[in-house]
Amino acid sequence: MVDWLVVGTTLKLAFIVTAALLVIGIPISWWLSHSQSRFKGVVEAVCTLPMVLPPTVLGFYLLVLLSPNSAFGQALDKLGIAQLPFSFAGIAVACTIHSLPFVIQPLKNAFEAIGTQPAEVAATLRASPTDTFFHVTLPLAWPGIFSASIMGFCHTLGEFGVVLMIGGNIPGKTRVMSVEIYNYVEALEYGKAHLLAGGLMLFSFASLLLMHWVNNRYRLRFS
Repeated sequence: MVDWLVVGTTLKLAFIVTAALLVIGIPISWWLSHSQSRFKGVVEAVCTLPMVLPPTVLGFYLLVLLSPNSAFGQALDKLGIAQLPFSFAGIAVACTIHSLPFVIQPLKNAFEAIGTQPAEVAATLRASPTDTFFHVTLPLAWPGIFSASIMGFCHTLGEFGVVLMIGGNIPGKTRVMSVEIYNYVEALEYGKAHLLAGGLMLFSFASLLLMHWVNNRYRLRFS
């Protein structure tokens, strides 16, 4: 039998992290695609770093940073923020950081593909920068936003190392599908492991097919 509590925790985590990734990733990606700042390379490297770091390394340093014994952890405690390690909020923060590169890249590509001409045309019509961003740039970038959402959501579904380092394996709290698959394999319950792993693989494959179909339809429509 599938543990639906684990599935629910995983989906809840993926939805929350995807929403957080879009809120954080859209302004960063827009800035990276337009900025001429000398710090652009540094910001881009920092945003890409979680992609090349082993998840356990990232998880270890996040665990140290968020620990109640660290200066940062004590500052969070003074602000009334509950302890993050071994909590659902903690794994949400960790997954957001780890999945950020997978959202930044498609968003940045989308904003670069739009170019500056639509914004310049909007400016000649006396549209403010805010109106231009929300009513011109974002609608034109929606295929990239959709792709970024799919990538962020699917990547979060498969999170393992970071979740295990920050959240442990607490039933009903931080135990997600990837960790449950590990538990099943460790217990030699391969049938249950196949069920969860196969479900994740099929869902991810279908999501990627949908992403490519939507992007192709958009290209054909405006080509």
